[in-house]
Amino acid sequence: MILHGYWRSSATYRVRIALNWKGIEAEPHAVDLRIGEHHASGYLAVNPQGLVPCLEDGPLVVSQSLAIIEYLEETHPNPPLLPANPADRARVRAAALAIACDIHPLNNPRVMKYLHGEMDQPQDAVDIWIKHWIAEGFGPLEARADAPYLCGDAVTMADLCLVPQMYNARRFGVDLMPYPKLTAIEERLLALPAFERALPENQPDAG
Repeated sequence: MILHGYWRSSATYRVRIALNWKGIEAEPHAVDLRIGEHHASGYLAVNPQGLVPCLEDGPLVVSQSLAIIEYLEETHPNPPLLPANPADRARVRAAALAIACDIHPLNNPRVMKYLHGEMDQPQDAVDIWIKHWIAEGFGPLEARADAPYLCGDAVTMADLCLVPQMYNARRFGVDLMPYPKLTAIEERLLALPAFERALPENQPDAG
């Protein structure tokens, strides 16, 4: 397997945790978003969407972080990242999607670049935008969090989404005091080797 990604991409971060959790070896291939490598012809030949992460498994190419995690779950079911019960699986997927689809896309680099450029917004306005949408998403997650992990007693796909988003929140200066359950869950997760090894600063292309 080859994982194309960027060290500070929270979507790539999710997939790194999944690979570590399942003990799957994947060769990392750094795609430096800062210098536009995701728009280079070589990478677009692999992933025409020009986003990270992207997983190559032999002839198969899978993009989109949650699709990759679901693929890993189906091909390497142990240790699991989804519960056995359909109702519990739906709950986990809902929490994961709340982060990956409702919070993260509104504060990713493409959106910030558009706000700065085409919308001509100053940094202060962009900062307010980022903090607003993270808070909008974290409130319901805090209310529904079911410790010790986000969806109960086992680590799930939802936790793989939470930790990178908490990392982003700190990076953008979001006040996390209103979210004591989320911060406690994050602390437990970061004590696990699979999560610790996946930290952005622990990646070979970090810098």
